[in-house]
Amino acid sequence: MKKVTFAALAVAAALGVSSAAQAQETAPGAHPYAGVQVGLHNLGIDEDDFAGIPGLDIDDSALIYGAYAGVDFDIAQGAVIGVEGNFNLGNGPVDNEFGIAGRIGHRTANGSVIYIRGGYQWINIDPSGLTGLNVTDAQFEAAGGDDTIGDYLVGVGADISTGGPARIRVAVDTISFDTLRATVGVNFGF
Repeated sequence: MKKVTFAALAVAAALGVSSAAQAQETAPGAHPYAGVQVGLHNLGIDEDDFAGIPGLDIDDSALIYGAYAGVDFDIAQGAVIGVEGNFNLGNGPVDNEFGIAGRIGHRTANGSVIYIRGGYQWINIDPSGLTGLNVTDAQFEAAGGDDTIGDYLVGVGADISTGGPARIRVAVDTISFDTLRATVGVNFGF
């Protein structure tokens, strides 16, 4: 069901953003964008901490897929500052994740943006996907686990211009230097 919902949202977003990009001019100095992404999020759990628990099969890597949107503002020759929100669904240990980040970077002559970012990210954990056991959220919480974690996010990335309204994204982030998340995507400026 998640995959069908995501596919429908991705197609609708791509069509809507593409139409919007063709229909309106960008305000001077403001560069709004929206896109879709896919990636791998490794939660960085130390499996040795759980070595004595029988039947436990820790899986701390998740395929994630979702959407993001933001706006950059020109602040000086080639320098940009912006804000971006994201929402991703996942498999395995990640049910979903969402967050917001500020970013600062450099816009090249061809429209590519190279940036660093910082913000806050929440991750909703799927206890069964994480542990390999049939565990409900309530059971996980009763055992002292927390199925929603959040902390600061830092990362680097690039939105690479294709010569049109679309840009290819590559990004690497960490949440509190405990997790590692790598994503690729495509976004459209409008």
